[in-house]
Amino acid sequence: MTSMAPAAAVSDVAPTGKLRAAINFGNPVLAGRDATGEPCGISVDLARELARRLGVAIEFVPYDAAGKVVEGLKSQAWDVCFLAIDPLRAADISFTAPYAVIEGVYLVAEASPIRSNAEVDRPGVRVGVIVGSAYDLFLSRELKQATIVRAASSDAVMDLWVAGKLDSVAGVKPQLEADARRTPGLRMLRGRFMAINQAMGTPRGREAGAKYLHEFMEEMKASGFIAQAFARNRITGASMAP
Repeated sequence: MTSMAPAAAVSDVAPTGKLRAAINFGNPVLAGRDATGEPCGISVDLARELARRLGVAIEFVPYDAAGKVVEGLKSQAWDVCFLAIDPLRAADISFTAPYAVIEGVYLVAEASPIRSNAEVDRPGVRVGVIVGSAYDLFLSRELKQATIVRAASSDAVMDLWVAGKLDSVAGVKPQLEADARRTPGLRMLRGRFMAINQAMGTPRGREAGAKYLHEFMEEMKASGFIAQAFARNRITGASMAP
């Protein structure tokens, strides 16, 4: 597969003649910007390698939240994305196998009586999430008694916390660890409430492209590319998918 991709796959994955890769800068585990402002991170590395194999130029389409990446489907703004696998998203996106697993965790106040993940789902408990995130979709299905409070970004969720409008914050572990360092009086509940499986995806209906992406991801894992990207980008708070 180090040879050039089949023509059918190229026209499916890069129909405009370039690879338009949606990058979610709202997930610091997967993407960020270097000192020069250039995109970096494991999803960026994978997109560049895919473009190289397709023999096309890369164009990064930036987003600040996963929900906005999904919204971008409507305007056909991108060809590949890097998102957590979710049944709702899978109706419109063909996903590869996961390449990284991130823990979904809760923050609560130091003085909160909540001691475990199970205790979050109680009447009157307000849980802050980023709208359209993998954990928003998951908790919308799983929580039966708690109330989900949605905001546009991590900063907006923390603003709600500071304003006293939340009893718990849900999110990806590395982001919440950073939030807890910045905002005093928070503690993380032990264990995860979900495993967030990060994968590559392409809009449904691109069958040759989806097949090629699946094979590409398997080779990226088997060849050690993913392991090297984890090390190079100093990724913490996530593990390589098996």
